[in-house]
Amino acid sequence: MTLFEVWAPEKTVRLSLSDGEREMERGADGWWRADVPSAEPGADYAFVLEGEKRPDPRSPWQPEGVHGPSRVYDHSAYAWTDQSWTGRQLPGSVLYEMHVGTFTPAGTFDAAIERLDHLVDLGIDLVELLPVNSFNGEYNWGYDGVCWYAPHEAYGGPDGLKRFVDAAHARGLGVVLDVVYNHFGPSGAYAPMFAPYLSQAGSNPWGSSVNLDGPGADEVRRYIVDSVLMWLRDYHIDGLRLDAVHALADHSAIHLLEQMAVEVESLSAHVGRPLSLIAESDLNDPRLITPREAGGYGLNAQWDDDVHHVLHALLTGERQGYYSDFGSLESLETVLTGAFFHAGTYSSFRGRRHGRPVDRTRTPGHRFVAFLQDHDQIGNRAIGDRISATLSPGRLKVGATLLLTSPFTPMLFMGEEWAASSPWQFFTSHPEPELAAAVQNGRRREFAAHGWAEAEVPDPQDPETFRRSKLDWNELAKPGHSEILDLYKRLIALRRARPELTDPWLDQVQVWHGDQHLVMRRGRTAVAVNLASTPQTVSLRDTPSKVLLATEPGVVLQRDRVELPGESAVVVAFRG
Repeated sequence: MTLFEVWAPEKTVRLSLSDGEREMERGADGWWRADVPSAEPGADYAFVLEGEKRPDPRSPWQPEGVHGPSRVYDHSAYAWTDQSWTGRQLPGSVLYEMHVGTFTPAGTFDAAIERLDHLVDLGIDLVELLPVNSFNGEYNWGYDGVCWYAPHEAYGGPDGLKRFVDAAHARGLGVVLDVVYNHFGPSGAYAPMFAPYLSQAGSNPWGSSVNLDGPGADEVRRYIVDSVLMWLRDYHIDGLRLDAVHALADHSAIHLLEQMAVEVESLSAHVGRPLSLIAESDLNDPRLITPREAGGYGLNAQWDDDVHHVLHALLTGERQGYYSDFGSLESLETVLTGAFFHAGTYSSFRGRRHGRPVDRTRTPGHRFVAFLQDHDQIGNRAIGDRISATLSPGRLKVGATLLLTSPFTPMLFMGEEWAASSPWQFFTSHPEPELAAAVQNGRRREFAAHGWAEAEVPDPQDPETFRRSKLDWNELAKPGHSEILDLYKRLIALRRARPELTDPWLDQVQVWHGDQHLVMRRGRTAVAVNLASTPQTVSLRDTPSKVLLATEPGVVLQRDRVELPGESAVVVAFRG
């Protein structure tokens, strides 16, 4: 027997199955329900709303795309093999951000499984998938999803995602899933036709805001939190990255994020493994990751864009747009010891004060996810060029060393570990001509306003834009690429071997710098970097016992100082 139900408090709904339509019964709670003994897993269905067949807002499977019928799916039917999996906690871990469609030539969950051993060999702990819930078209980044319960069919659908998670767990890899609850995509968003899923109070840069605190908001919040719990429970996902939580407009006494944290903590106790919630936020507000007992929301971590901005501006010399305040060694010292650069300080890009200070004695660094590259910071450049396309190998190695020896939770973007030559561009496959044209023209106008020639901006709808964004796995063994890969492996292994490098306490990090050089002391380990093109002698303020890792040959220890080649970094150990 299958129970079909849908929330539509102000509408009349009928159920459509392959053998015709059926009446549904409306409850006092605004939910329409129908029990159908003959409907089994694999049966297609739709809800008839105002004379039109619409997919289920909670559809678990959309085999014909977001406009097609929903399909009954039995989560209990999958034969999991990860019964011994005890989870992977965020502290001490290294994350790896992956887009399923461009990670391999085939662009599917099953194809990605074939490359998981590479991640194990690299030393990764948690694989973070860009959004995989159903969106219109065959491929895009995933942030315009409309079916918040259904894995995208072109990737492999529900069973494909489960196979991927199962295979990852078999190799000791946890899986984090990127999810978007701040807006619906522009095509195929049928949920708002059924009920007040959208706020009447405003919008955000990606569309209408979701109704989190207006009339009917209780069911909308339940819709979101049930999706959160489903990914973690039914797909055995180990954590969620919550997209742009600053766009979740919620004035309730208990914010949606706090509600999520409470219910996920309960689920974690039940399933017996750690479950992480990681926020992406533009607010620089540590209350997101402050425990609920201390008045915060109780999330496990948040992305730290300030670390990226400092590293990117320092290494590349770029100062346009939001990079204008970053790029000095002073700013690097600020983030390495305090997580945020803007912590109640003036942001010239915003024209106002921004952020809130982090309590360095109580907030562990592992609650901040830091990165040298990520999907946004590459893909939202006009031509989607990676940092390795312009940096010298020496500076690229310095950036990797600073990231992977920092007090934060480091994250790599797929291909970063071998300096992949493929760009990662903005691509879409909207089948509607009007929407496709709007995206094409909007993208060109956006970058033309920043000085890029329109002809240089790739057409998001051109299939070649998608194809050229796929990783070239043949590069791994090639000169230049293999050298970078070896460094990333050695850095991650060193991070795992030295307790100081996973010690999260920011007040224990010491930083000093001079002319184009900087030293970060972490317990019995220190990292020294030289950004100049010529050798420099750098004070370590103590006598090191040995070199643990050097990005270039020619490092010379001299009592309490070290001579560094140009554009290089070294990690040294002290006795004690």
